Amino acid sequence: MSWTVLFVAGLFEIAWAIGLAYSDGLSKPLPTLGTIVALLVSMILLAHAVQELPVGTAYAVWTGIGAVGTASLGIVLLDEPVTPARIAFIGVIVVGIVGLNLTSGGH
Repeated sequence: MSWTVLFVAGLFEIAWAIGLAYSDGLSKPLPTLGTIVALLVSMILLAHAVQELPVGTAYAVWTGIGAVGTASLGIVLLDEPVTPARIAFIGVIVVGIVGLNLTSGGH
């Protein structure tokens, strides 16, 4: 269950990171509110996940999910560049996330 909570925390990390772009430097009230809510939910879920997962592993997976999701949505939603190298390095992060999941026990 803690891995699922961590995954959802990572999705909320993506939401607040993308929200930063839409909030225009936290100057637009509605996107700013969404960004802040997503940030809080992400942190609360991460805190819950580290009660059962090693904190180093959980944090690395959480940031990895956020990095992969944010970079991918940056390409799709924000017209960020798509290059073979960028896609390859996103893939490297995914391999790291999977590896940490497979090699990590509980406490």
